[in-house]
Amino acid sequence: MKKLDTTMYFITDSTNYSEEEFLRRVEEACKGGVTLLQLREKERTTREYLALAEKVHEITMRYNIPLIIDDRVDVALAVNAEGVHVGQSDMPVKIARKLMGDDKIVGATAKTVPQAIEAYEQGADYLGVGAIYPTTTKVKTVLTSVDTLKEIVKAVPIKVNAIGGLNKDNIHVLKSSGIDGICAVSAIMKAADPCEAAKELREAFDALQ
Repeated sequence: MKKLDTTMYFITDSTNYSEEEFLRRVEEACKGGVTLLQLREKERTTREYLALAEKVHEITMRYNIPLIIDDRVDVALAVNAEGVHVGQSDMPVKIARKLMGDDKIVGATAKTVPQAIEAYEQGADYLGVGAIYPTTTKVKTVLTSVDTLKEIVKAVPIKVNAIGGLNKDNIHVLKSSGIDGICAVSAIMKAADPCEAAKELREAFDALQ
């Protein structure tokens, strides 16, 4: 059985950081209680993505945190990452599952109940649902209401995480939504102290339960 704890799901953004500083921030976040880490690189070449993924995987393995590769099944397989995450415009979940195998984690983005059900039926292990708030990342975002989030939680038996502009001061809107965890990018990535930021965010989420 795959071990999957999505409580504090950290999604990286290496923009404007040297590789050394980026890797330092990743490690600090791991120390702060991250339970799942996604390496998301939209701009790098395959070779650059691979090289960075190997370095990040070395860190996550030390902390026993599964590494999820965004979008790229080939990169995930090449570095033996624990999983892959596919969006609505990426490879379909059923094909990602076929390529990754049953022992790996496959996550998917869902913004509607039909999308959530389809991803579940095709073999997704968890869903990232949002954006709950507007985000500062380069990813195109469509806002998802908390009501839709609650409907998705009820519609599928797999883990559901909220994503999009979340931080320790605004996640109260997710109270009693039934989600399994939260995804954070900027709240940790841009924090002065990523370790403390991850810790505070996890504590804020735990307080909602």
